[in-house]
Amino acid sequence: MHGNAVVSRRELLRASALAPSALAPFALGAGASAAAPKRKAKACIVLFMWGGPAQQDTWDMKPDAPEVYRGEFKPIQTSVPGLQICEHLPELAKRAHELCLIRSMTHTDVNHITAPHYLLTGKPPPAGPIKDDWPNYGAVLSKLGRGAGPLPPYVSMMPIVKENGAPRFVEESHGQGAGFLGPLYNPMRIDADGTSPDYRVGDFNLSVDTPAARMNDRAELLRGLDAQVRTMESQAELGAMAAHYRRAFELLARPKVTEAFDLSREPSKVRERYGMNLHGQSVLQARRLVEAGVPVVTVFWPNDGITNVSVYWDTHNRNFIDLKTRLCPVTDRATSALLDDLKARGMLDETLIVWTGEMGRTPKVGQSVVGGAGAGRDGRDHWGKLFTTVLAGGGVRAGTVYGSSDKFASEPATNPTAPADLAATIYHLLGVDPHTEIRDRLNRPLALCDGRVIEGVVG
Repeated sequence: MHGNAVVSRRELLRASALAPSALAPFALGAGASAAAPKRKAKACIVLFMWGGPAQQDTWDMKPDAPEVYRGEFKPIQTSVPGLQICEHLPELAKRAHELCLIRSMTHTDVNHITAPHYLLTGKPPPAGPIKDDWPNYGAVLSKLGRGAGPLPPYVSMMPIVKENGAPRFVEESHGQGAGFLGPLYNPMRIDADGTSPDYRVGDFNLSVDTPAARMNDRAELLRGLDAQVRTMESQAELGAMAAHYRRAFELLARPKVTEAFDLSREPSKVRERYGMNLHGQSVLQARRLVEAGVPVVTVFWPNDGITNVSVYWDTHNRNFIDLKTRLCPVTDRATSALLDDLKARGMLDETLIVWTGEMGRTPKVGQSVVGGAGAGRDGRDHWGKLFTTVLAGGGVRAGTVYGSSDKFASEPATNPTAPADLAATIYHLLGVDPHTEIRDRLNRPLALCDGRVIEGVVG
């Protein structure tokens, strides 16, 4: 291979590795429902709070309960009469009229590795490897043909900060990818630190000043790569690789499109409004991507790299210290900025925001229920029986609360809501019939979702 071709191949491979998410339209199976609801939301941003936020210390305060249950925080009034939330979420309290709080989410899994599968797919986790997972919302929409064009249809924002020398949660947990749909529908991953002055999502600048002759060389290279893998595309990994090459070439050939990944184009005041931290800049990146036409972006809460504290929202110890100083203020700032930004741009009604963790935390402070984990005197252990998911935009009935909990925030008192019902509602709001038929690796017909649309949540 000649010199120019070698350089072009390296450029193409580098970009393709950072844009692994091409797709083809999905033909519904014979038993699929064609009566999908009218599409309401064009995009979805999932803000996933790794670790599990404590119900009674965030969205569902219990001021009349004994201190060992209610904890240290005080409730504050929101913009919705009669609705109170934690004092450390003041900006979101001012915007509660834009929110729908589902205070009765419930399931039985208290494992950080498997519990996310419920919230990211609506299905219980499989017994087998991640490749057998039920597909994530983003992978399903990719399969359904959403997001045509060079930008990936599904992006996963999860900056990796190593814990004890190795990535935690982000590499191991179920429900993040395409599962049995195959690698073609896996998300583009962005692991870069948005607070860094040299933040880059791939070396997309390679194509900005590239002469036409070199672009032609790239096109010739692409045809050569296609020829090499054409006979092997029945193998999922190789077929996905070929598709990723094609999307990478499109990105390289259209530099304007890649501006969506360039946070430096945002005014400093806007970046600061989201918060100059890993989570805040990831949320801002998500807004830029949906504005550019990406249908689904998931922003996972990152490990902020601080030592000797509970990582993520997994507050086995220092529950109140970390919620007050590291967790609530960051999500309060970023989520409220996202709401304001989308509304100012006329995008809130067509963008569904889902704020959730994979579980909640124990009703009592210091209560230990999980073997090997437990809770310190100032912490709360894992608790799947009750947690809150917050929705906004995208056809949601704003300024409302759905479901309630008992007096100790230990389990739902009214309208217990399974993750399957949340999934059905998300699909409905995105204009997808929750009962659409998809097929697994063995070509068996399966219903996309087993849940019901939560009518009290839909506007």
